[in-house]
Amino acid sequence: MPAAPAPRIRAAVVGTGAIVSDSHLPALRVHADRVELVAAVDIDTDRLKTFCETAGPGVTGYTDLDAMLATERPDLVLIGTPPAFHRDQTVAALRAGAWVLCEKPPCLSLQEYDEIMAAEGTESGPYAAIVFQHRFGSGAVHARELLAAGELGAPRVVHCQTTWHRDAAYYAVPWRGTWASEGGGPAMGHGIHQIDLMLDLLGDWEEVRAMAARLVHDVETEDVSVATVRFPGGALGTVVNSVHSPDEVSRIRIDCADATVELTHLYGHRNGDWRYTPARAVASDHARVERWRTPANDVPSSHIAQIGELLDAMAQRRRPRASGLDGRTSLEFVAALYKSAFTGQPVHKGEIGPGDPYYSHLHGGHPQWAPKQFEPKPEEAS
Repeated sequence: MPAAPAPRIRAAVVGTGAIVSDSHLPALRVHADRVELVAAVDIDTDRLKTFCETAGPGVTGYTDLDAMLATERPDLVLIGTPPAFHRDQTVAALRAGAWVLCEKPPCLSLQEYDEIMAAEGTESGPYAAIVFQHRFGSGAVHARELLAAGELGAPRVVHCQTTWHRDAAYYAVPWRGTWASEGGGPAMGHGIHQIDLMLDLLGDWEEVRAMAARLVHDVETEDVSVATVRFPGGALGTVVNSVHSPDEVSRIRIDCADATVELTHLYGHRNGDWRYTPARAVASDHARVERWRTPANDVPSSHIAQIGELLDAMAQRRRPRASGLDGRTSLEFVAALYKSAFTGQPVHKGEIGPGDPYYSHLHGGHPQWAPKQFEPKPEEAS
């Protein structure tokens, strides 16, 4: 007799706004053979009702996360609420025994992230992953494999660009543009996707020097930042994050000894968005250049791809990608970018830890950047 199919993973979503309705829900439907949505949580009862009707029968609505966790006991919780709620909601789900996939940014500080890691299981879960879906497109996987194998030669120059446009109406939403609710400006809320992909392609970073400014918007955070970064192998890079760019683009370019690899897209990429240019000395080596071609199987960067990897990890009881220390790297980079921009000093990997004001708040209590009502604790002011 054929083996009985494995029981489907029982999932719940927290927050039923656009990101959950437009990205999480379709992804869960694609993977419906392995996962079923059983519950949704939102304090907006009208929005919750609409979502549950759209999601279909079997999805129960709740206005309280703890009540949902106690009643449904889900295996997986997907979080799509504003960043200020991420730490508490993720920890609550982990302590209830559920794995978590949380939208970026994962939380408001490195301290909060470390509290999330402390709530995870020790060997086989539950674990909390961050939505960094750009890592999971087939073009990104292929590029990462080529770089790791040295196929393109040693990286030398890197450019990471998130230049988008957001108007005053965008920042009229109350939780945007504040440290307490959004956690940061375009470096944290927009550019972190490309930063994470850059670091996933290249590995760790070593040193950051940065500048930031408020050029247009009446916000607490920055609305533009530029940074230079040094990588352990000696490569140098630039990272630019803006919400003032009419010609919107997301781009990563890595100039290696033997080739340039470049990704140009906006909110998601496919294989055709990647381009490889061989160095003159290598262009005639057709067999080698042919190996750089993106694979025939075109998997777009998406929640679909990342949730598939997460479901595999759950089945195998292993840590998923973009979780734990792997997920922390990009947040630490953003914290270092802010610290360097606000202090005017270079920041090194591993420098920001307990006792550093930028560990507990990404504005670091800086008088020109911290909220007016912010009062640092004695250890943060020392």
